[in-house]
Amino acid sequence: MQTNFFDPNAPKKSTNLSINSDLLRQAKERRINISQALELRLAELLREEKSRRWKEENRDAIEDYNRRIEAQGTFSDGLRRF
Repeated sequence: MQTNFFDPNAPKKSTNLSINSDLLRQAKERRINISQALELRLAELLREEKSRRWKEENRDAIEDYNRRIEAQGTFSDGLRRF
């Protein structure tokens, strides 16, 4: 279950954007809600960046854990039947 890392109920804020005119035309022709599309993509980009940052911040611990498992195995190694 992914919890929100931003407030989805926060009020909307107007802003000015510069968008490729052909992309804008095609989006309007297809009745794509540009604000919603931008919000969805921004949330996706922010999740990816948050994940990348977490992995970088925890790289040493992850590498230590992987080395320990490689050297000593896991607790359940003797119990598995697969």
